[in-house]
Amino acid sequence: MKVCHKCRREIPFESRVLRSEECPWCAAPLHVCLNCTFHDPSMYNECREVGTERVQYRDEANFCNSFTYREGEVSDHETEAEKAKKKLDGLFNF
Repeated sequence: MKVCHKCRREIPFESRVLRSEECPWCAAPLHVCLNCTFHDPSMYNECREVGTERVQYRDEANFCNSFTYREGEVSDHETEAEKAKKKLDGLFNF
């Protein structure tokens, strides 16, 4: 099951995801680091694949040849709403 990194809905694509493809529900680009199997924020260059070029914006479409769509749920990335809620909750902690 392929899932969009932004809206977390299932993507109906079964074949290779091209650079220009977008999520049918939120229109987010799909060929991005946040959807890649090799993306790992704890690694150098945030990528487990050796020899990849640096990508500055992990949520924008890129030309990486090592891109392999991540299977399963996206669990290690917070949505913008979750980040905003955490900031708001932090304001009221005394």
